[in-house]
Amino acid sequence: MTTLGADEWAGMDLSVRRGNDHDPSWFSGLKNLQEHYDMVIVGAGISGCVFAERGSKELGLKSLIIDKRDHIGGNCYDFINVHGFRVSQYGVHLFHTNFDRVWEYVNKFSEWMPYEHRVKGKVNVGEGYKVVPIPPSQETVNTLFHANVNSEEEMEAWLNARRTVNKFPKNGEESALTRSGKELYEAIFKHYTKKQWDKWPEELDASVLARIPVRTNTDDRYFSDQHQALPKHGYTRIFENMIMSDPNITVRLNVDFFKERHHLPQCDLTVFTGPIDAYYASQGLPKLEYRSLRFLEEYHEPQTDSEKSEHPGFYQPCLQLNYPGPEVDYTRIVEYKHKPSQPEDAKSSKGTVIFKEFSCDHGEPYYPVPNPANRSLFEKYQKLAAEEPGVCFVGRLASYKYFNMDQAFLNALETFDEVKKGNALRRTELGEGDGPK
Repeated sequence: MTTLGADEWAGMDLSVRRGNDHDPSWFSGLKNLQEHYDMVIVGAGISGCVFAERGSKELGLKSLIIDKRDHIGGNCYDFINVHGFRVSQYGVHLFHTNFDRVWEYVNKFSEWMPYEHRVKGKVNVGEGYKVVPIPPSQETVNTLFHANVNSEEEMEAWLNARRTVNKFPKNGEESALTRSGKELYEAIFKHYTKKQWDKWPEELDASVLARIPVRTNTDDRYFSDQHQALPKHGYTRIFENMIMSDPNITVRLNVDFFKERHHLPQCDLTVFTGPIDAYYASQGLPKLEYRSLRFLEEYHEPQTDSEKSEHPGFYQPCLQLNYPGPEVDYTRIVEYKHKPSQPEDAKSSKGTVIFKEFSCDHGEPYYPVPNPANRSLFEKYQKLAAEEPGVCFVGRLASYKYFNMDQAFLNALETFDEVKKGNALRRTELGEGDGPK
């Protein structure tokens, strides 16, 4: 495990964060506020901004958004760093969706450029490092294991010859072996899972690895959704366009709800988008488990002579390069220069920045830990939330579930629909998010 110290941002250079707008009043604490708002919204991420924007546009509601962070956008927050690259503070974000409602909604607030994400893995199975597509596909098994498969039928046959037959797997390892077989499991999934969750697959629920992706075709895209794109001016701009120019929406940053809750203005509805267990911390229940991330930033100036460098101007061949083996303790390296939404000067820069990503058990809550104890505990919190007067719990942290961006938008839109109509509606089945990539 990495030893980056107690400061979770010690590995990143946050000295310069340019490229975004803000209103000076956002940093004035609780001064100059109204005595009453229709909604006090805790959290300026996807869920909070959707509630404020929809409340204003559909019902003319006045909202106060507070956030303990010093920026809007939640974990989607990005900025232009000291080297001129647009980077994400909380890890790489890729927008993809099959939900037409979400695609139509986000297009109100940003220009988008097509982008299909491709992930590679740097894997050593005894013949030196080789770079292969992730999720595993025909090219992956041909490169790593000399499988010589050339069709979907041959790939399926190759997998079936290695998969175990187990209708009722008891743990993650048994589940993974029914999907991938031993060779791919050992090379791609086993050690990556240990690094991500700090547990071996056999220590995890079968559900954690029940949906590991293995492709039988030659499609090397990480996602297959109909809409895949990047916001032309970054993700933070989306949130600026949602709330900045709206006179019905007031924002205050660096305000901790739990420290200031008794000093906040009166409201008809509190919209809470934070961790549901934090809301009830005073009741003495245990905390829900999350996995978190640490980032180690490095600046490089790769050789630009094409005869000397395999990837002129870049550190690695793609935006995201996974390291599924045990040789290093980071899970992946992200190189934002590969994103086509970079500023023009960044695209031609001789330098580049990379972020090594480490999984850990403390810091910002990213990934819920799926096991029976946490599920049972969350159900207790759910019952408390259902009986909490005047509070609406919404979002991934309040739901103790990992949401993709589009799922977070849809969850917020549909939850707002319920609040607007005053009764529960039939929501879209969101399925599982991508989770750790």
